[in-house]
Amino acid sequence: MVTPWVIVLFTVLSVYYLDRWENKHIKSLFDWIPAILLAYIIPAIISFIQDADYSQAPIHNASKDYFIPLAIIAVMSSLSLGQLKAIGWKPIVLFIAGSMFIAIFPVLLGLGLIETDLVSNTLITEEYWMGIPPIVGSWIGGSTSQLVLKELVECPENIFLSVLVMDNILVNIWTILMFQFIKKSGMMNLKLKITDVGIPEDIRVDKGKAIPIWVSVLILLGMVFLCNWTIESFVGRIVALSFLGLALSNLLPKWNCQFALKAGGILIILVMAVLGLKLQFATLGFNSYFLWFLIVWLVGHFVFMMLIAKLLNINMAWVPIASMANVGGIATAPAVTAAYKKKWMPHAIVLAILSMATGTFWGMLTIYLLKTFLI
Repeated sequence: MVTPWVIVLFTVLSVYYLDRWENKHIKSLFDWIPAILLAYIIPAIISFIQDADYSQAPIHNASKDYFIPLAIIAVMSSLSLGQLKAIGWKPIVLFIAGSMFIAIFPVLLGLGLIETDLVSNTLITEEYWMGIPPIVGSWIGGSTSQLVLKELVECPENIFLSVLVMDNILVNIWTILMFQFIKKSGMMNLKLKITDVGIPEDIRVDKGKAIPIWVSVLILLGMVFLCNWTIESFVGRIVALSFLGLALSNLLPKWNCQFALKAGGILIILVMAVLGLKLQFATLGFNSYFLWFLIVWLVGHFVFMMLIAKLLNINMAWVPIASMANVGGIATAPAVTAAYKKKWMPHAIVLAILSMATGTFWGMLTIYLLKTFLI
C-alpha cells in the first residue's frame, strides 16, 4: 500500500507540472478544474482505489503545524504596502466594501430567513454553515485563507468538497460575466453620470536584486518554528505569522516577494493534497438550496459594489476589477483588467494580493458572527 507521503508528493508534482504544461487540452482542463481542486481530488481517488483510510495519518498534524503556517507567512510576505498608495483610496475603499459584504451578508441573510428550510435544514441541521467560512476565505483570500478557515471551523470533508465544486463552477461563470461587464464600463459611467474616470498612478516596482532564495527559505522556516515553539493556539500562530509576513515584505530591504508568492502557491497545493487524504467519496452530496444561496450572495456582492462605486463617483471598471480581486484572485483579476486597460493590470495584482492577505481575518469575523447570531 502506498504511504500518505508518497501520495502527497506524487499529487503535488503532478499538479505542479500539469499546470505548467503548454498543451491546449491541459490548459483547457485547468480553465475549469483549478489546480487546488485537482490536488484535493487525486489523493482521494488513490485512497478510494486502495480502499484505504488516511484520515488519521500523522501527515495531517504536519500539515497543520508546518505546511499551513508556511503558506500563510509566504503569502503575507508577498504584499508590499507601499504599492497600495499608487492605486488611490477610492479603489481600495471599494475593494474593502466588497470584502465586507462577502464576510457579513451570509449572516444577515440567515437572520432574515431564519425560519426557512435554507437556514433550519441546510445551514443548521445539515451543517452547511461550516462551508460558509471557507467560501469567505476562498472569495476574499484565496486558497490559503480557505484552508485555514476550514481548519478553524472544522468543516466536514463531504461539505468542503461540495462547496469547492460549487465555488469552482460559480467563479468560472463569474469570470466570464466580469469580462463582459468591464468592456461596458464606459457606457455604465455615462448612464450613472460618473466623472472620476482618470488613470491611477503607475506602480513603480523596485528592480534591485532580492535576497537569495535559500535565505528567504531559512527566514520563513525559522519564523514558523519560532511561532510553533512559543504560541500554543493554532489561531494565535496564524495571526502572528500574518503580521510577521507583512513585516518581512515591508521592513526587510530586498525581501524576495516574488519567491514568497510562488512558494505560497506550491504550499497551497501541498496542503490541499494532504486534505484530500481525508475525503471519502461515499459521503459526498450536493445541496441545491446552498447553491442558490451562493448565487444570491455573489450577485448581492456585485450590486453592493456598484452602489458604493456610484457614491464614490469612481470609474465603474473598478467594480469588476475589485470583484475579481476578491472572488477570482491573482490570475483572473489582471486578466479581466486587461480587457479594459492593460496599464491597470499591476493595480489589479496588488488588490488581489491585498485580498490574499486579508481573507483569513474576514473569515474569522464571519465565524464569530455565525456562532454568535445564527448557530
